Amino acid sequence: MTVLELREFYTERQQHLRARLAAAGRSRTLSGLVLIAAAVAIGGITILSLREGRSPFWAIAPLPVAIGALHLRTRSTAREDRDSRLADFYARGSARLAGTWHGTGPSGAGFEDPCHPYASDLNILGASSLFQLLCTTRTAIGQRGLAAYLLSPPSLAESVARREAVCELAPQTQLREQIAVLGNFAFSESTWESFAQWLDSEVMEHRNRIRIAAWALLAVLLVFLVLGIALLLPWSVVLPSLCAVLLLRGAIGLFCRSQVQEKLAVLRSVAAEISVLREGLGLLALQSFQSAKLQALQQQVTHSVASLGRLERLLRMLYERDKDWFYGPSLFLLFATQLCLEIEVWRDEHRAELRVWLDAWAEFEALHALANYAFENPDHAAADLVPEEELCFEASAIGHPLLARDVCVRNDVQLNRGTRFHLVSGSNMSGKSTLLRAIGLNLVLARSGAPVCARTLRMSALSVATSLSASDSLAEGRSRFRAEIEKLSQILAATTQRPPVLFLIDEIFAGTNSKDRRIAAEAVVRTLIERGAIGALSTHDLALTELADAPELHGANLHMGSAGNGDPMEFDYILKSGITNESNALEIARLAGVPV
Repeated sequence: MTVLELREFYTERQQHLRARLAAAGRSRTLSGLVLIAAAVAIGGITILSLREGRSPFWAIAPLPVAIGALHLRTRSTAREDRDSRLADFYARGSARLAGTWHGTGPSGAGFEDPCHPYASDLNILGASSLFQLLCTTRTAIGQRGLAAYLLSPPSLAESVARREAVCELAPQTQLREQIAVLGNFAFSESTWESFAQWLDSEVMEHRNRIRIAAWALLAVLLVFLVLGIALLLPWSVVLPSLCAVLLLRGAIGLFCRSQVQEKLAVLRSVAAEISVLREGLGLLALQSFQSAKLQALQQQVTHSVASLGRLERLLRMLYERDKDWFYGPSLFLLFATQLCLEIEVWRDEHRAELRVWLDAWAEFEALHALANYAFENPDHAAADLVPEEELCFEASAIGHPLLARDVCVRNDVQLNRGTRFHLVSGSNMSGKSTLLRAIGLNLVLARSGAPVCARTLRMSALSVATSLSASDSLAEGRSRFRAEIEKLSQILAATTQRPPVLFLIDEIFAGTNSKDRRIAAEAVVRTLIERGAIGALSTHDLALTELADAPELHGANLHMGSAGNGDPMEFDYILKSGITNESNALEIARLAGVPV
C-alpha cells in the first residue's frame, strides 16, 4: 500500500465511522424518546387506574418497551463511544500522513532525563518529538514501554527480534483498532505508577490473624442466623449472640481502620484501570503469532486473564461498597476490611507475575506503536543489522523522520572502517544540524526495531552519543561552553563501553578562538577514533576541515550550502563532497538589519 493509498484508506475509514456515529446518535435519541414515552405511559396508566378505583396491573404493559429502549440506548451509547475513539485514532493517523501531527498527542515529557546521552539533542521526547510521532499506545503503561524502547538501546539480537515482530504486526489494522478501544472509557489510562504504588505499598499488620478471625466470625454469624431462622435456637439466644459477633467484628474493623483507609486510597486508582489491562492481556493471549518475540510475550501472560479477572471482581465489589445504599451496612459487615484482606492475599500470590504482565503489555504496546509507524511509512526500509565487528553506518537516501515528506531532503551517509567520520562544513542554516539529527534518529529507530527513513541502511550494533544543543543554565551556574564540555565528556566516557559509539557533534568548541578550537577538536576526534568510534561533526570554521586530512584518522570532508542559483541564502540541503567555498556573511548581516 502506497502513502497515497493509505491516505485514501484513512479518509474512507473516517467517513464510515462518522456515518456510524450519526446512526448511533439517531438510535440513542430515538431510544431515549421511546424510553420517555414508556415512562409517561406507565405513569399515566397508573394514575388513571387509581382514579377509577381499578388495579394498576396494566401499567406494566409498556415495561418491556421501556426495557428494550433502555437496552438499545445503552448499546448505542457504547457504540458511539467506540466509534468516536476509532474516528479520533484515524484522524490522528491522517495528521501524521499529512505531516500536521506536531504538538498533538502524548509527548513523553514525563520520561525526560537531563543526563541522557542523546534524548534532548535528538528530540526523542517532548513536543514535536519522535515519541509524539510514534505514540499510538492505548495506555500509559504502553507509553512507558515505548519510551524505554527509544531510550535504552538493546542488544543486536533483541533489535532483530523486535524488527521481526514489527514486520508481523504492521499489516494488522484490525488488531490496532481493538487495542484503541480497550476499556469502557477513553480516560482509563491504566498507568504503571498506580500498579507500582500498590505493589510496593506496606503490608497490613497481623493480616493473616485478622483474616482468619474475620472469616471465623462471619461463619459464626451465619450459623446463628440459620439456627434462628430454622427455629433450632430461640431468638432470645440468637439475637444476643448476633450482637456479640457484630461487636467483635466491629472491633476488628476499628483496629484495622487506618490501614484499610490507606489501602483504599491506593486501590481506587487500580480499580479504575484494571479492566483495560485485563482486556489488553486477554487480547494478546488470543492472538496467533509467528515471531519469537511475540510468542515470548504471549507465554509471559498465559495465566494473566483469569487471575486479573478475580482481582477485578474484588475491586469491583470494593467499588460497590462506596455507594450510598450499601456503605452503612458494609461497616457492620466488615466488608471493606475483608475485601482488602483478600486483595492482599491476591497481591502476595501474584506480585511477581503482575510485574511480568505489566512489562509484557508495555512491550506489546511499544511494538504496536512501531508497527503502526511501519504501516504508515511504506517507503521506509527495514535496517540491515550486522555484528558490531563490521563497524558501519551506511545509508542511502536517509532523511529526517520528523519532517514531512514534501520538505524532507535525503542524503547518503557512508561511515565505516574506511571512513571513520564525516566533517560537514557549511554556513548557518544550511542543514548540517538536521543531517546529524537524521543520522541519530534513524539509528534509534533501527535499534528499537522500527523501519528507518531511508532507502537502505546497513548498520552494526552501535550506541549513539551526541553534543548538538548544549546551552547555558543561569540556575545551575553553567555556561554554554561548560555544558558542551560535559556533553563531550559523556561521549568519551561512552566509548569505554560496548557497543561502539556513533558520535554526533555540532559546532565543536564554538566558544573558543580558531587556533585553540582546532587543537582541542583534533584531540577529541583522535581519542574517539582510537577508541573505535565512528560519527560526524559539523562546523562553519574552515580551519577544522584539516582534521579530515590526517590519514590516520580516516575522515572525509563534506559540505552543505546553497542551491547554486546565485542566492547564498537559498539552500538545497544536499550533502556534497569537499569543503565549502561559499560565503554569506553580507546576507546574514542584512538579515540582522544591518544596512550593507
